[in-house]
Amino acid sequence: MIKKIVIILFTTFALTINVNASSDGDLLLKKNEPSEIKDCFEGLNRATFAFNQALDGIIFKPVASVYKKLPKPIKGGVSNSLDNLSNLVTIPNNLLQGDFTKAGANTGRFVINTTLGIFGLFDVAQYFGLTRNEKEDYGQSLAKLGVGPGCYVVLPVLGPSTARDTISSFANFTGGDPWYNVTVKNNTQYFRDVDYYSTKLTGGVDFRAKNYDSLDNLKNNSIDFYASVKSLYLQDRQQKILNSKKIVNTQDDSDWEEIDNK
Repeated sequence: MIKKIVIILFTTFALTINVNASSDGDLLLKKNEPSEIKDCFEGLNRATFAFNQALDGIIFKPVASVYKKLPKPIKGGVSNSLDNLSNLVTIPNNLLQGDFTKAGANTGRFVINTTLGIFGLFDVAQYFGLTRNEKEDYGQSLAKLGVGPGCYVVLPVLGPSTARDTISSFANFTGGDPWYNVTVKNNTQYFRDVDYYSTKLTGGVDFRAKNYDSLDNLKNNSIDFYASVKSLYLQDRQQKILNSKKIVNTQDDSDWEEIDNK
């Protein structure tokens, strides 16, 4: 109970100091430009970043190097399945953002790919005219409501984020993520918590494999790798919030995506 109260108070305080919506309802972030987002905890962030890099070298990068060598149909099936599960968070955020057309399309994609596509392994929905849409999350929905990002933060294991996006992730654990609800929260005989965490881990490996070369190139060509990753993440995050079609140049295989928000 005390933990819940603390979370609610912290969330309310953070949202109160960051809200800055325009009168006509258009997106207006208090800190809209990535270059203006403050790195309030830079010392701690750099230490966490160093820890994550060490963890990446020990676990994620070696596993990703093996994963990269798998046949394309297998990797494609894994990516499709992860993308299909992400619809469970994207759909409610489509609704929160008032995008009912995409909510309907993504619902159709989820139903078709989960059934005809064998739990999302195959993207059958595209043959019904339901093409893949951008992923949405609760951090993006808060941004559309005018909630500013707050400070830049680096989370252990999970990587780059902002105060707003970190706070919004609590929604996933309080009913906002149906996959979390049926696996961890309810832990039924059909789905268990290990199913949820294994998909998150697989998503992390899939992301690392897709960005294997681009991240290595960024590291080798950066004077300050920490600053480069921060800039890359914040630019890509802003583009997702604004639903921009512009792709971050340093990404070869996929957009930058937080491992947590899928």
